[in-house]
Amino acid sequence: MPDSFSSASPPVVEIHRLTRRFGSKTALDDVSLTVPRGGVFGLIGGNGAGKTTLIKHILGLLKPQAGTVAVFGLDPVHSPVGVLGRIGYLSEDRDLPNWMRVHELIRYSQPFFPNWDAAYAEELREAFDLDSGARVKALSRGQRARMGLLVALAHRPDLLVLDEPSSGLDPVVRRDILGAIIRTIADEGRTVLFSSHLLDEVERVADRVAIIHRGRVLLMASMDEIKDTHRRVTLRFAQLHDQPPPLVGALSCAGQGFEWTYTCTGASDQLRRAAEAAGASVVDDAALSLDEVFVARIAG
Repeated sequence: MPDSFSSASPPVVEIHRLTRRFGSKTALDDVSLTVPRGGVFGLIGGNGAGKTTLIKHILGLLKPQAGTVAVFGLDPVHSPVGVLGRIGYLSEDRDLPNWMRVHELIRYSQPFFPNWDAAYAEELREAFDLDSGARVKALSRGQRARMGLLVALAHRPDLLVLDEPSSGLDPVVRRDILGAIIRTIADEGRTVLFSSHLLDEVERVADRVAIIHRGRVLLMASMDEIKDTHRRVTLRFAQLHDQPPPLVGALSCAGQGFEWTYTCTGASDQLRRAAEAAGASVVDDAALSLDEVFVARIAG
């Protein structure tokens, strides 16, 4: 996947040592994270990992208890007008006013965004097959997701924030509509922050990924880097082993006797040298999927 990020451009989101607690629960624990300008940034983690709490800080809905959050170089809590007018946001909850009709919601949303594109909004309504006269309360879960996406997109935001956007969408819609929209925005030089538990979907569209677990960022890298530095290698040892022999960079291991399979961090040539140093030969060497990387990282 081509690198969409420009090191010369200031980051869209810059978070430094952010901590947030709710009572005795630590939702975010000393989190530092940078979202570069342009491309798709995937934020992945299990339920309760801290993804939505992090997004709420980016939107200025929560104030940091420790650390700093900057969006477009501004504090979203103290400069909401300068930040929110440039963000399109779709939440998992699809919190839309049920009493409105589709055309009323579109008209109601327009004044909040100075760059609202009415023609584009109508184009999206038709593409999403939304009846302009239908009441929001009568929309299916998938239609509500499309309606929320329309409102998030119609002002052509510099930053599109999607929190579990695929919830309620069937696989065809996810692939044909959501995937196409995400890549189109990124190709236009704008930025997408995309939170999802569907790791195959993130792997397909993301340029860069952060894994968050129990409020901490375990890994942040480009998809290319993740693919290059996370491998599954099967080693055959000259001697029988009752326990997995140690291997530099190993995250997990399974096997028995002479043959053991490791999930590892490191490039292929590094792992091959480590295997030789351990007295083994490489039987198989393959890249891990993002799902496999995620499981190995949170189990480590």
